[in-house]
Amino acid sequence: MSQTIFPAVRYRDADAALRWLKAAFGAEEKAVYRGDDGVVQHAELRIGGGLIMLGQYSSEGWLAGEPPNPLASTVSLYIVVPDPDAHHDGAAAAGATVVRELQDMDHGSREYSVRDPEGNLWSFGTYDPNTAGGD
Repeated sequence: MSQTIFPAVRYRDADAALRWLKAAFGAEEKAVYRGDDGVVQHAELRIGGGLIMLGQYSSEGWLAGEPPNPLASTVSLYIVVPDPDAHHDGAAAAGATVVRELQDMDHGSREYSVRDPEGNLWSFGTYDPNTAGGD
């Protein structure tokens, strides 16, 4: 089954987020759409085996509302990666704030968690719900 849920993250500075996600997490640009002012309006990035979307926060438009406040959010992102140790090292070297060091979980995954420069919580590990038992 192909991916059918696409996390979308709003950033106060989408350009900085785009650069940082590429450097820290090895994200690859699939598409980036900019407004007339050059600001990232919508971007699609490959991370691990999936896609995420991101864009610049705006107080106007259909995505308007309160500015992003990741520390008050209940949402986090989990990405399956084949080598969490190497991934962790790259993220830490790029300045990610590690909030959960690498650890082996009871369910067999090896994983860690970081916050990006705007505070969004990202976890990376080997646990893949698509292949785990329990169906």
